[in-house]
Amino acid sequence: MNQMKIAVAGASGRMGHMLIETIQNADDAVLTGALDVAGSPAIGNDAAAFLGKPAGVLIESDLAKGLANAQFLIDFTRPEGTLKHLEYCAAHGIKMIIGTTGFDEAGKAAIAAAAEKTAIVFAPNMSVGVNVTMKLLEMAAKSFSHGYDIEIIEAHHRHKVDAPSGTAIKMGEVIADALGRKLKDVAVYAREGVTGERDPSSIGFATIRGGDIVGDHTVLFAGIGERIEISHKSSSRVSYAHGSLRAARFLADKTAGLYDMRDVLGLH
Repeated sequence: MNQMKIAVAGASGRMGHMLIETIQNADDAVLTGALDVAGSPAIGNDAAAFLGKPAGVLIESDLAKGLANAQFLIDFTRPEGTLKHLEYCAAHGIKMIIGTTGFDEAGKAAIAAAAEKTAIVFAPNMSVGVNVTMKLLEMAAKSFSHGYDIEIIEAHHRHKVDAPSGTAIKMGEVIADALGRKLKDVAVYAREGVTGERDPSSIGFATIRGGDIVGDHTVLFAGIGERIEISHKSSSRVSYAHGSLRAARFLADKTAGLYDMRDVLGLH
């Protein structure tokens, strides 16, 4: 069996550890590279030392060293770091699985441009369950297009730096598209003081940050006499890691192009 040669960005972080453990346990994948920011105390350490089973792969800050033997890079870091990795991967034909959130329009455009040179799966959430939930939301929105108010509530751990979450925003985009709207025109991200009555065309967002919550998302369709809630709750980052490997398998025979998890799962 040909194993996928995978490098992990942010190798010393919580998500990095989960990705490395998942790769180490996969029959069709092998860890061949690990990256972290310059100055990290993890630089020079074995990337799998935390598992008690060294992988023989050192954590590097130099992209040429960290990606020398990689066919794929899985990146759940921050936009500024991902964009640096993106430039290198596009230039060297390394395929990318990007789970980083918080990109501005310029960042998204850079990813689209890089996809002309290498194959990329870019999604705000790699969980199979979350992406099936997105499909359910699309179906629900079409049925609840009149007479139902739509609110998206998300909760994450205290260390998350962007809000609302990329997953919550994607849920809003899926719902807005199903209703023939643009999210930027109908999103309400904050309420305070005398706001007046709710605009029935709006999609509201509420954000919770605290403790070690991995990621909870609920979409509320509130009508007269009934409420429908569609929820996804993550208890572990392992679902993101499993989805990332599924994305890598999807890219195995691709040379270029920009894809998302709906492509990977055949949900379009």
